[in-house]
Parts: sequence; structure tokens; C-alpha cells
Amino acid sequence: MSIASEFREFAIKGNMVDMAVGIIIGGAFGKVVTSFVNDIIMPPLGLLVGGVHFSELSIVLKAAAHGAPAVKLNYGNWIQALMDFLLVAVAVFLMVKSLNALRRSAEPLVPKP
Repeated sequence: MSIASEFREFAIKGNMVDMAVGIIIGGAFGKVVTSFVNDIIMPPLGLLVGGVHFSELSIVLKAAAHGAPAVKLNYGNWIQALMDFLLVAVAVFLMVKSLNALRRSAEPLVPKP
């Protein structure tokens, strides 16, 4: 079987289209989660810890000098990215769990002998 015919079979089966749709929806879902974390979760969390904006949290490794910007370790951005990841992981887990429950309920019940 040639590469062209294998690719055509792959594309016709719909695997490529399913993958493309998943990637597009995943990108859009990532933007929604990022906005949810940045605009809904982090402001109250920052308020609870004393009015801190997490994106501003950093450790200055080298101060700005002679027109060069400061070298900073921006751990606040990392905290926000971690929150994004955790929310995406929870959402995907809940989605897979609900899909598995639907599949189990759709399976025909076979009586035990």
C-alpha cells in the first residue's frame, strides 16, 4: 500500500477531521479557561492574600542598570499557568467521566446465566 493511498484512507475515515476539530475546540477552550482564571479566580484569590496581583509576583535577580531592564523570576505568571492547567485537567476529567458513564448506560444489559 502506497503512502498516498494510506493517507487517503486516513483522511476519508474522518480521523483527520476529528483531530482538526479537537485541536480547534481545544484552542478555544484554552482561551476560555485562561480568561476564567485571570478574570474570575485570581482577583479574589489575590484579594484574600492581601491585594496581590499574581502576575506581578517576581523575584529580582539583577536590578535594572544602565538602561538594561531588570532580570526577574516571574513566579506569579507560573502560578497563573498552573491554575489554567489544573482547571483544564479537572474539566477534561469530568468530561471523560461523564462520557464513560453515558457509554456504560448505553451498553445493553446482558443477563447473567
